[in-house]
Amino acid sequence: MIAINGREIATDAEGYLANLEDWTDEVAEFLSRQDQLELTERHWKVLRWIRDYYQEYGTAPNLRIMTKTIGEALGGEYSEKKFLFDLFPYGPAKQAARYAGMPKPTGCV
Repeated sequence: MIAINGREIATDAEGYLANLEDWTDEVAEFLSRQDQLELTERHWKVLRWIRDYYQEYGTAPNLRIMTKTIGEALGGEYSEKKFLFDLFPYGPAKQAARYAGMPKPTGCV
């Protein structure tokens, strides 16, 4: 459970939102602050891409899918694992999905 602006939002044990409709930009910022990570425009591009991907496919992308497909939408550097790990050091697929309000990607431990 997290509290943002007086509103309590349910999460699971790993910090993923229990209800995807509870997501807002403020939720993403709150979760990133917990990891001492300030979201930049590059982070927001990834978060929005993940949300769009989920809308289209009904699942959050794992790292393999991210590196194969994100570059088409955001540019080649986003397809590089090192670039994504520089943005999301605790695991680009897991950490970014959590900030984006998505469920934990399938295949991520």
